Amino acid sequence: MHAADRIRNVALVGHRGSGKTSLHEALLFEAGTVTRLGSVPDKSTVSDSDPDEQARQMSISATLSPLIWHDRKINLLDTPGEPSFIADALGAMRVCESAVFVINGVMGVEVTASRLWARAAELDIARMIYVNMLDRERADFFRTLDGLKRAFGQHVVATEIPIGTEHEIEGVIDLVDMKAFRSQSTAERGAAEEIPIPDGLADVAQEYREKLMDEVSEVSDSLMERYLEGEEISHEEIVDALKEGTNHGRIFPVVCGVATRNLGTTRLLDAIVEDLPSPVKHGSLQVGDVELTATPEEPLFAYVFKTRADPFAGRINLIRVYQGAMRADSQVLNTRAHVKERIGQLVTFNGKETEHVQEFGPGDIGAVAKLKETRAGDWLAFRDEPIEMPRPKLPAPVMAFAVEPKSRGDEEKVLSSLRRLQEEDPTIDLHRDQQTGEQIVAGLSQVHVEVIVDRLRDRFGVEVTLKPPRVPYRETIRASAPGHGRHKKQSGGRGQFGDCHIEIEPLADGTDRGGFEFVDAIKGGVIPSSFIPAVEKGVREAMESGVVAGYPVQGVRVRLHDGQYHSVDSSEIAFKLAGVQAMKQALEQASPVLLEPIMLVTLSVPEASVGDVIGDLNSRRGRPQGMEPSGAMTEIKAEVPMAEMLTYAPDLRSITQGQGDYTLEFLRYEEVPGHLAQKVVAAASEEREAAHA
Repeated sequence: MHAADRIRNVALVGHRGSGKTSLHEALLFEAGTVTRLGSVPDKSTVSDSDPDEQARQMSISATLSPLIWHDRKINLLDTPGEPSFIADALGAMRVCESAVFVINGVMGVEVTASRLWARAAELDIARMIYVNMLDRERADFFRTLDGLKRAFGQHVVATEIPIGTEHEIEGVIDLVDMKAFRSQSTAERGAAEEIPIPDGLADVAQEYREKLMDEVSEVSDSLMERYLEGEEISHEEIVDALKEGTNHGRIFPVVCGVATRNLGTTRLLDAIVEDLPSPVKHGSLQVGDVELTATPEEPLFAYVFKTRADPFAGRINLIRVYQGAMRADSQVLNTRAHVKERIGQLVTFNGKETEHVQEFGPGDIGAVAKLKETRAGDWLAFRDEPIEMPRPKLPAPVMAFAVEPKSRGDEEKVLSSLRRLQEEDPTIDLHRDQQTGEQIVAGLSQVHVEVIVDRLRDRFGVEVTLKPPRVPYRETIRASAPGHGRHKKQSGGRGQFGDCHIEIEPLADGTDRGGFEFVDAIKGGVIPSSFIPAVEKGVREAMESGVVAGYPVQGVRVRLHDGQYHSVDSSEIAFKLAGVQAMKQALEQASPVLLEPIMLVTLSVPEASVGDVIGDLNSRRGRPQGMEPSGAMTEIKAEVPMAEMLTYAPDLRSITQGQGDYTLEFLRYEEVPGHLAQKVVAAASEEREAAHA
């Protein structure tokens, strides 16, 4: 068991394509965890080992990889940068004291990095920045550094600068030690040799060293005073001040390198263990009324932050121990389900191999398999304590499909498999549309839903077809109208009789037109009170299928004001059927119209794409509501009918060269324009005819 002050929990985060997985591989190689430097194109990396990740050459799930460096245990979590799989990145940052933001040295700060930075600030975790891909054409460390300062503030400060540019980059200058290191060979560990600082970079190094010292000296008044008086600040004092400043976000160190060439990796590992905080240094965690400290003597509290659905091993849960120790062959309590769970084998990872361990101490991260009730978001503790980790705010699913099994009889298997995938990815929305009866699966993008379908096939052996879901249109009325319903049946023995008169009118609740109101205005007992709920039930049943195109009706006030009953033949069913007749008759005369859902679309797009995006929104009957700059991107808000957004994701990707993304939020229903309403009515009529054929 590693002592908590010798542990570093670090999430590698950033935009898709910034090289997080390559950096993860280089760090494992440099630390000796793996014997060869794998690559993403060769499909030989430790993370991104699932077939769907290799096929798409991107991370889909977070990967845990422990390594040892200078007698410290570093728990590395390689996270997805594709916005569709952001939940894993947020979950990883939740259980780490630190995040290393990997930035593309050509593209600079991209949208996912900006969003994750804001979340990291909310979580109050330490942040370090690794500028990667500096060997690429048009890569520029200093331009990227300026962009980082604009995006993340003036406390972003370089602790290293590169030697050389683009394909001629050959090493880094450490501004803390004022030493230069040249990289020799990617195939060897520790391949950086110390060299004199090149003459052409001496002045630049001194300039950025002074900027670093300006930031470091602000950590304490005494250090600032000595620095201003020209006193020499020792290496140990600089490291201590850097660690102190980095811990809770007063300093954001920037290092650099080329992950695929293993350039700068040794320096980054040194920076992680020297500058980033341990669980002890970062401090206790307050969860509700419970304060958790990274001490082994205290009672156990461990948080489950990720669940993987495995068809053979069942659930595999990744856990972070916050207090006490979790031991193999022990019992713990699940505080959500209020049940005991048996901890069988504890699992850690060594490259692509798994190993069994006896315990995880406070501050450590590991895995446990085959827990019956436990899933992501649960706490495992020594007692049934009411404790709940604040859930990260996740983006809402915007890309929905109706899903059907290819093989008859697989409906239940598809549903149970989807539920297991939903356990490991909380951004999957799974529900049955009450109006259409379709089973809907929704994700954050087209690629997200495609991955879900691939995993259904590869992991659970079920194949499904996808089709766009039907738009949940509604109907309402624009005028008042009367309705009369009479149900009378006489055929030997007791008959059936119910008679009611209603008036309907639009609900005056603005543009939303939501809701339903039933008013009992019966006087003199012309309909006994015991039958009035049956009339309302009939009215509601009639509203389930409107007279325009068979869609549910909303935004109507119904006043029941007259009727008749028979002391023997009247019944609840008779008055319910009378209510159905009265409502359908009234709806026909009340100027019924078709409504469509209007969505608030919030987009984040590059500034250069703003004009094209707004033009495209206008072509979709969108109404832009405003825009404002947000880091390197522009945020646009617009109101757009849902019917125009069903296939929007690939179009936006095309317009913005893959850099734009969006969220959808339901706002209200609005009347469908007449010429479009005719098409919807015709399509609904064809569908009904096909169903009855």
